[in-house]
Amino acid sequence: MNFKKLLVDFAAVFAVSLFVSVFVSALWNLVVHGAATLDWETSFRLAILFGIIVPWMESRRGREK
Repeated sequence: MNFKKLLVDFAAVFAVSLFVSVFVSALWNLVVHGAATLDWETSFRLAILFGIIVPWMESRRGREK
C-alpha cells in the first residue's frame, strides 16, 4: 500500500468517524441532559485513533493475502 492511498484512507475513516461520534455525543447529551452539546475533544480523539488503526489493519490484511 502506498503512502497516497494510506493518506486517502485515513482521511475517509477520520471524516466518517468524526461525523458519527459527534452525532452520537449530541444525541446522547440531548437524551440524557436535555441539551445537545457536542463533545468535540473526545470526537477528535476517537476519529484520529480510528483514522490510524483502520487503514493500518487493512494494509496488514492486504499483505497477508
